[in-house]
Amino acid sequence: MPADPDGTLSSVSGGELRVGTSPDGDLVEVTRGDPTGTVVDLVDAFADSIDAEPTWTVASEETLVRMLEAGDLDLVAGGITPDTPWIDKAGVTRGYPGIEGADGRELVMLVPLGENAFLSKLESFLDAEVGS
Repeated sequence: MPADPDGTLSSVSGGELRVGTSPDGDLVEVTRGDPTGTVVDLVDAFADSIDAEPTWTVASEETLVRMLEAGDLDLVAGGITPDTPWIDKAGVTRGYPGIEGADGRELVMLVPLGENAFLSKLESFLDAEVGS
């Protein structure tokens, strides 16, 4: 069974899920307050599935990945594709081509490196919601 050396899945389940994102068309729209869009809805539904309350940070991908590495975020989601340059700095989900608003792009989400139980839980959720 996958494990989380830093305990991400157990700390976010029933607690706070700290999510980073960047604006990207219909996937992530940022106006006032929390972001909205297809990816935001997916992450909110994932948070519900683990009884977590999502809190959102909006910044550039580079800033978000630094925050993920520092332990300040649990998940980075948006218009990130499998060609991401962050593959050495974050755990990356499988690609998901069926996300509405992605305009044919396959999308991935980023988690802290080594947090395999959290990654597995997220991928299982995404498999059920959008297929792989």
